[in-house]
Amino acid sequence: MSEKSVSVTGEERGGGKFPKGLVLRLFAYLIAGHLFAGFLYLLFMLGGQNQ
Repeated sequence: MSEKSVSVTGEERGGGKFPKGLVLRLFAYLIAGHLFAGFLYLLFMLGGQNQ
């Protein structure tokens, strides 16, 4: 058989690029993490003003 029948890994398939799903998930986690950190910052800033 030819070499094309050999299973292809993600690294070979994308030409060294990350899979699209991984990039989207990483981007979503980064955005969600920053939003959560901003919410906590705002929470503590507003809580500190009431004292």
